[in-house]
Amino acid sequence: MFKGLYTAYTGMINEQHRMDVMTNNLANANTNGYKKEGATSQAFDDVLAFKLKDTSEAARTTRAVGINNLGVKIGEGYTDYSQGPMKGTENSFDLALSGSGFFTVSYTNKNNETSIKYTRDGSFRLGTNGYLMTHDGDYVLSTTGGRIRLNPLLDFRVDINGNIMQGDDNTPVAQLRIRDFVDYNYLEKFGENYFQPVDGARFQEADAKVYQGYLETANMSVVTEMVNMINISRAYETNQKVIQTYDSTLETAVTQIGRL
Repeated sequence: MFKGLYTAYTGMINEQHRMDVMTNNLANANTNGYKKEGATSQAFDDVLAFKLKDTSEAARTTRAVGINNLGVKIGEGYTDYSQGPMKGTENSFDLALSGSGFFTVSYTNKNNETSIKYTRDGSFRLGTNGYLMTHDGDYVLSTTGGRIRLNPLLDFRVDINGNIMQGDDNTPVAQLRIRDFVDYNYLEKFGENYFQPVDGARFQEADAKVYQGYLETANMSVVTEMVNMINISRAYETNQKVIQTYDSTLETAVTQIGRL
């Protein structure tokens, strides 16, 4: 009987975790270039089957499966890197990527330490001394690895290959450094819309086109996320009712059956 309590309890914990992920997605619905996250779960039979097929243990060794219950185990989280919708802004400093790849920026933390980050958020501005920067004050990098400096007195144009041109003769000033990765599983989120590679990440040629005057929005639907939240809430309430039923049964067993 007590196993049912633990099963319902783990179900509630799992639904709470899913709710945290969904609410974070909704909180970033208006974040440019945001990639939505998801949560997975594993049932007891999946965990047990994986353990039985584990060939890392020596042959014919007796070892317990471990501390397990018949409930749900929170699995790994994941990020959906699919293309988000584009919106027109008529702002020449707004750039959007179509296809795979990321803008490269030089990020500076509070300790004045710099590192390379990657983002799909192309909401840029002209900073101090004419440098192209993000709205957080990080420098946008060119293919040479240096900062991009523009003449504030001249208009500029960006072609689909990321070449930035100024002047009447459209002289190239710099080219945006757009990088892509072989396996996105070797990327981790940093902040709201930055990504950074982890050990094992490998670069590949980016298949992306740059569109000036556009921004890529979050790749999520508010309506879909709200529907998912309703389903999660109902699943959570179902587990609550299971616990209440078990509690009522145990109370009957203790107060009434014990009298006989």
